[in-house]
Formats: sequence, C-alpha cells, structure tokens
Amino acid sequence: MRILLKVSAPPRLVAHLILVHDVACELIRRIKDAFPNLEFESSDVLFGAATHDIGKAVHGEELSAPGSLHELRGYQLLIEQGIGESRARFALTHGSWQCDPNLSLEDILVALADNCWKSKRVPELEALVIKRLTNQSHEPEWQCYSVLDEVLQDLAADADSRLAWQATFPV
Repeated sequence: MRILLKVSAPPRLVAHLILVHDVACELIRRIKDAFPNLEFESSDVLFGAATHDIGKAVHGEELSAPGSLHELRGYQLLIEQGIGESRARFALTHGSWQCDPNLSLEDILVALADNCWKSKRVPELEALVIKRLTNQSHEPEWQCYSVLDEVLQDLAADADSRLAWQATFPV
C-alpha cells in the first residue's frame, strides 16, 4: 500500500488492485486445495495482483480506456521503489502473457486474476493455465480443466458486485 501512496495512485486504481488481489487469493486457495503438490510462489502471485497496474498512476488515461503504456512504466516505478525485477516483472507480463510461452505459472495466474475478477473468460489464457497445471501437477488435463472451470464460474458469480464497487471510486 505504501508504494501506491508514493506514486499517488488514484482511488479507482487502488480499488482495482484490491479486487484483483482478492480474486487472486481465492484463485490460489482453490488451486492449492485441488492440487496440494503443486509448487508455486503464492506470495509472488499476490504481489503481482496487488501491483500489476501501478503504471496507471502515471498513465491515468488507461484507467478508463485500453492501453499498454502503463506496463513498462509500472515496471519502472516498481524498480524505482526498490522492488526487485523478479517481482516488478508482473507489471510487464500481466498484459503480454501471450507473447512469451515460457512465462511462469505465477505470471499467468496474475494475468488470469486480472481478467476473471470481472468475469472475463479468455480461452487462450485458460488453456495456458490448464497446460501449466497439467505439466506441474501431473494430473490429467481433463481434471485441471474441470477444476479451473469451476473456480472461474464461482468467481464470476460475484463479478457484478466487484465492478459496481470499483465504479464507486473516482478515476
């Protein structure tokens, strides 16, 4: 939260980051419950979810319109605040997950949380998550698909209230 204060993040951005972080918490909990032997850094996913759009503090126009200028600027802001590259990278990777097939599970979970908080389903992203879950958990692909689909459906049920809550904050 201190980082958001230091960069003068507008209230709408703070609300968005809180929502994505909360969804990431539930996403992680459900994935860990379903695949207890799966290894990934939950704290990295949560950090990424809580800071992925920090560059919108500088590129405020991207709070209400599409754009990707915030990604590089967010990475730079995090580095300037003393955050290591291993965590600052989420500002870059959350929006460009499709460009790098070697991204970690943590990276694609941040991207997934950033989409599913508002009930947006991205088949290519979900397929990538399923592939990683299958490869890393050694569970059958159908089981990984089934688990992820159920989690995303459950998260979608609260999307309208999340969107309404975010909309109460000024841009």
